[in-house]
Order: sequence, then structure tokens, then C-alpha cells
Amino acid sequence: METIVEARGLSRSFADIKAVDNIDFRVPTGSVLGLIGPNGAGKTTLLRSLLGLSEFEGELEVLGKDPRSQRAQLMEQVCFIADTAVLPGWMRVEQLLDYASGVHPRFAREQAEAFLRDTEVKLTRRIRDLSKGMMVQVHLALVMAIDARLLVLDEPTLGLDILVRKRFFEQLISDYFDQERTIIISTHQVDEVQHILTDVMFLNHGKLVLSRSMEQIEQQFVQLNTVGESAVKAQGIPHLGSHSILGGKAIIYEDIARDSLAPLGELRTPSVSDLFVAMMGGDQ
Repeated sequence: METIVEARGLSRSFADIKAVDNIDFRVPTGSVLGLIGPNGAGKTTLLRSLLGLSEFEGELEVLGKDPRSQRAQLMEQVCFIADTAVLPGWMRVEQLLDYASGVHPRFAREQAEAFLRDTEVKLTRRIRDLSKGMMVQVHLALVMAIDARLLVLDEPTLGLDILVRKRFFEQLISDYFDQERTIIISTHQVDEVQHILTDVMFLNHGKLVLSRSMEQIEQQFVQLNTVGESAVKAQGIPHLGSHSILGGKAIIYEDIARDSLAPLGELRTPSVSDLFVAMMGGDQ
């Protein structure tokens, strides 16, 4: 299966608010997709639709299944970590692994235990006594021990310090990801995940603003760092947006001949976060 998610005319409304507004997209198998957008953009609603947790209009297939009518079969091959995920505090970690072993046919307890051996989490600890960082490690251990084809992460490291966040994503890629699995990450910490992304989607007010592979972004967008009179001239050329840098401007263009910009300053590929800001807010 080359496509793991395909949506056509996907919409979800709450009263007169369109949380997801008639969008089409596809997610290739084996990709790591970054879902980027401001608060209220529709990211969580979109993810809940993929998981069969929210009603929607339009057509949506995940792993070839309809999340509305085939959710039980779908969730045998999908894992999910949310920013608000809660583990039962009265359980010990070993009891949680017992429970997962009993309810999920594709859970390998020995893999979860092997992962936890490299952390400070002890199997005898009660969940309520763990720090938030330790709880995230337990979540990740559960997920990595399930032979799933799709992993959905909704702000999985929210509220964690930078060292824990870095370790989380390193372990995710080194110990879990392969070309047969697909990961969708919704996050505001774009710069921390950019290096692991293969594709990005920008949402704003429920609308799909951008859907590209990282390779396409490198080919289609360019950032010019320019100063002085060159900056004035560069800003006269149609562009997506710009922001101030020391002594000048960083200006982002789409589908422009790079040779025409080269005499004006330094060219580079814009970061995902800078591209997002340019497309959302224009000049700063």
C-alpha cells in the first residue's frame, strides 16, 4: 500500500465553525508527516477523524479502512499518543504492561520491558508516582511494543523539558520508525522535529495551506538573507514573507529563479517554522 491515509473533501463543523474545511490530502506509506498550525487550526480535529473519534463529512480512508465503520479493525494497526493522555495512576507499570498484553493482540511485552530498562522507570513504580517525563517514556514503551503501521502523535512532548523532548524523538526514529511504518506528528515545536520529517502539512482555520514533501520544499522555496540596498531591492520582488535579521531581512520566495536572487545575498532553504510564519503572516 503506497498511501496510508487519503482524504477527499474532508470537513468537520461545530455549529457555525468549520474546524476542518473541505480538504484533500494523502499521506504516503513510510513517511514522517509534520502537521503544523496555530491553536484552533483544526489539527486535533483532523487527527481525531483519522482515528475514528470524531464525525466528519467527505471521504477518508486510513489503511484502506473507513474510520467510522471499521474503527475496531483500524485500531489494531494504529497507535496514538495525545497531549492529554492519562494513564491509570493506581496501577504499577508492570500491571499496565499486563493489561496491554491482554487487550492488544500485537503487543510484545518483552519489547516494552527492554525499552524501559534504558530509562529510570521501574516496573514496580505506581503510575501516579512518575514524573511527566517518565509517563511519556511509559507511553512510548507501550507504543513501540505494538506492531502498528501508523503512529499518531498529538503534541506528545507538551510541557516536557528540552532534554526529554530530544530523547523522545531520537528514540522514536532510531528504535521504532522504519520504511513500513508511518508517523504523523502534530506539534508547535517545529524546529525540534524538522530533521526527522519527510513531509509537512500546514493548516489554518481548518483550511489546508500547504502539503509538500521536504524535498519539494527544498526545490520550490528559497530564503534570501540580504542587507542594505540589496534588501530594499529584494523586497520589491514578489515574495511570501520576510522577517528581520541582523542588519537586514530574510525574505522567502516560491518558484523563483535562484540565479536572479544570488547577487542580492545569501540563499538557503527556509526552515519549516520560517516558511510557516511567512505563509501565515507575510512580512514582519
